[in-house]
Amino acid sequence: MTGSAEHAKPAAGDLAERLAEVAVVLREEAAVIDLHATFPERGMSAIRKQGLLGLLVPAEYGGLGGGLPELVDAAVVLAGECLSTALTWAMHCQQVAAITRHARPRLRQDLLPRIADGEVYIASVTSEKGKGGHLMTAQAPLRRAGGMLEIERDAPIVTGGQHADGFLITMRDDAAAPASAVSLVYADRAELTLSAAGSWNPLGMRGTHSVGLRIEGRVPGHNLVGLPGEFRAVAVTTFAPVGHIAWAACWLGAARAALHRVLELLRAPAGRRQFDLRSELLRTRLARARLDLDAVAALLAQCVRDVATAPDLEAVPVQLRLNALKVFAAERCFAVADLLIEVTGLRHGYMRDAPLGLERVFRDLRSASLNYANDRLLLANGALALLDRGVNLAY
Repeated sequence: MTGSAEHAKPAAGDLAERLAEVAVVLREEAAVIDLHATFPERGMSAIRKQGLLGLLVPAEYGGLGGGLPELVDAAVVLAGECLSTALTWAMHCQQVAAITRHARPRLRQDLLPRIADGEVYIASVTSEKGKGGHLMTAQAPLRRAGGMLEIERDAPIVTGGQHADGFLITMRDDAAAPASAVSLVYADRAELTLSAAGSWNPLGMRGTHSVGLRIEGRVPGHNLVGLPGEFRAVAVTTFAPVGHIAWAACWLGAARAALHRVLELLRAPAGRRQFDLRSELLRTRLARARLDLDAVAALLAQCVRDVATAPDLEAVPVQLRLNALKVFAAERCFAVADLLIEVTGLRHGYMRDAPLGLERVFRDLRSASLNYANDRLLLANGALALLDRGVNLAY
């Protein structure tokens, strides 16, 4: 993802109006999709209708022409109503960013206007049996025949996969290539045969409906995104930065909205009768929650600036911050949800049918550290910290 020069940004008021229309639907649907672990059909329909699938599509292709600041703003609003829907949409935006920057002209011209029109929601296929979600390797090989790319792929988790109109799929470049020679391929649903594997009954993030898929099909050779076997360049410059920023914005939006709802409860007349607002323990807990949110927001803003202005996204300090954003946001946003349950207690915080919805946010945010595991990123950052002997911070 690059700076604002590549985008004609949507007017703030126009984007806010679109988000407000979608937020109403997400608010109505969130509890139902969580209860039944079903895909947010109404929410995604509203997102399509409001043009938000095309938020990152440049205006020349009919999109809204947004960049990372608009992605963050939108993710915070949508996740405040339903984290499952927001994260599903945000991962689609990650795929759009990769296509916009790295796809060949023919694929961009064919696909981006369809995304902008709300026709194509794209799911990401990076997980694989035997390697989990490790991004930089792949096992299943591409096969080339007559200018076509043949795909046979098993993925244990595909967020929203059964409902997607297209897929970005990581593949080993060919049968003789090493696992590190990864190619990224776009495939329309109509070009594929899909078979679902397993069920989806998780603790949280139930609306993402992330079942496993068996994917088979043939796509044109120009559907490669990036150079053959060089997905790493796509990942470092676009896929990972946009993904970490989008995830963090979603988690921040969910935790921020939870704190807002708690503050409204505490300040209401009934809340003032039930809670002692002069309590030092209550005030300290609220201070901790706000501190965590401000710290996540500050690191998120810095990473957005890094991606827009850093001359080299592979620079060690930039990579340290991007990885740290994902880890820190996952940890601290979940900590905020946990703390708010302590503040509000069993009746308002822990019960599933409590109007505040903290129990659902708690379960949803518990998954944050598992989405591309924090331990993996901390291990990488430990090695990077040894390289950054000057401890180069952003301030």
